[in-house]
Amino acid sequence: MTSANSDAGPALCRFQELLTELFQFNSADLDFGIYRIMNHKRSAIHRFIDEKLPATVSDAPDSGPLAEQTRADDNKEAAARRVRENLGEAAIAGDGSLDAQYHQTPAGRNYLAAQQAAASAGSTRVATAAGIYNHLYNFFRRYYQDGDFISKRRYSRKHRYAIPYNGEEVYLHWANSDQYYVKTAAHFRNYDWNAPNGVAVRFRLDNANVEQNNIKGERRFFLPLTDHTRWDDDVRAVTIPFEYRPLNAGEKAAYKSRNTQENIIACAVTAIPQRLAGPAAAPAMAALTGEQRRNGKDEPVTRLEHHLRRYTARNNADFFIHQDLAGFLNWELDFYLKNEVLNLDDLTIAGQDLADHWFQILRLVKSVGSWIIAFLAQTEDFQKALWEKRKFVTATHYGITLGNVDAAFYPDLIANDAQWDEWQALHSIDGNDRSTAFLRSHPTLMLDTRHFDAAFADRLLVSFDDLDGMTDGVLVHGDNWQSLNLMAEKYAGKVKCIYIDPPYNSPSSEIIYKNGYKHSTWLSLIADRVTLSQ
Repeated sequence: MTSANSDAGPALCRFQELLTELFQFNSADLDFGIYRIMNHKRSAIHRFIDEKLPATVSDAPDSGPLAEQTRADDNKEAAARRVRENLGEAAIAGDGSLDAQYHQTPAGRNYLAAQQAAASAGSTRVATAAGIYNHLYNFFRRYYQDGDFISKRRYSRKHRYAIPYNGEEVYLHWANSDQYYVKTAAHFRNYDWNAPNGVAVRFRLDNANVEQNNIKGERRFFLPLTDHTRWDDDVRAVTIPFEYRPLNAGEKAAYKSRNTQENIIACAVTAIPQRLAGPAAAPAMAALTGEQRRNGKDEPVTRLEHHLRRYTARNNADFFIHQDLAGFLNWELDFYLKNEVLNLDDLTIAGQDLADHWFQILRLVKSVGSWIIAFLAQTEDFQKALWEKRKFVTATHYGITLGNVDAAFYPDLIANDAQWDEWQALHSIDGNDRSTAFLRSHPTLMLDTRHFDAAFADRLLVSFDDLDGMTDGVLVHGDNWQSLNLMAEKYAGKVKCIYIDPPYNSPSSEIIYKNGYKHSTWLSLIADRVTLSQ
């Protein structure tokens, strides 16, 4: 049984490698967001890929060509027993070969025929197992790209793509029309971690060259400033500064255009410890180069590499969330089985003899493919639920003109240095004249509750009889889709005009969208937001 899988090794290994990519095993060191969910299921996925997948193909039902080797092996073993009983134990060597002097005996001829039939059945089984793995690989490879399943709907080998169409007079379709596009902004936060030997490692962002006015230009990366890495023996801390910017010409050549951030990390993992070489920095070297974990190839991953990957991944990422991954992949799998596995033209030419063979391959591809789709859909559906769930408001502040503030609050306002500093910065007022008369004479100055404690803000807000009625503007800081979703119920039917300033999909201000699906990604981004605005 297992020999079929071992002989079909290249096809099995290729498919197993694809599954490790689909289930993002290379992100085992990321423990936030959807990666935490993936890591929770990682052991079950490993068992399926390493054990259940080969066993599912090997332990196929006792029918068709996948069962022929079982029967052939049983016949061969029975013939071997008869040879040993009639001709002696020495008649068959350890490698299964029959002594030449017994080739013409009845028992010998029966054994040789059974041996040849087993070899032939084994070849058929190996080819069938390899065909199953190849079909599964070809199917999932079609749709997976850089962490996402792209809705490239296939039709057949001759006609590559199909557009779903239900008779509409006008129908607009784009590749990612059934996906949410999620662009997470770079947070530019510092990042600290401690090694087991007590050494603190600090990642500090010294410079961030960010996009202005929606003109994103070249893609930007987190670059460790290797030459400026510092070891402070007094406080036992390593400080590694970073820049966030586009690459220069030399860096583009060195880091390549594919997997660029990973290539930057790989170079830094070597260069940073070299910078700290020497007896004085031995604790720092131990902290950075010690083993954090082992990867999918059972290779050691250093603490420095582990945390560099976490830092860069957490700060800057974009991805798609499929709105119905199970429905899409199951529909496509049915199409694939009918057009690629059970091809009617080939079936007609081959005749009835090979029908069982093809139908058994079809059942196994369907069975294994459906299991993988079900698990992928569970993860994607969970991610979709998190995205669609209305988000909590983390902080709420009010801007209130002084003309609406009761004089009883003036003493607290006069004593608030942060509020006066803001007025001075925005309006160039004289900060030395902190009097009630000044406040009364400037009724349009804006009090910002973020400069006051919660007790003051609560007292101020409850002093208004109709706070909602007096509030004549709302500013929400957050993702635009989430913000619109949050406001949809309260402001339904109340908005008469909407002004939007989206990132335009033109050569002069083109955003670097994921996977090169620039127009399609832009349509997904805009369509979801505009639909919510209605």
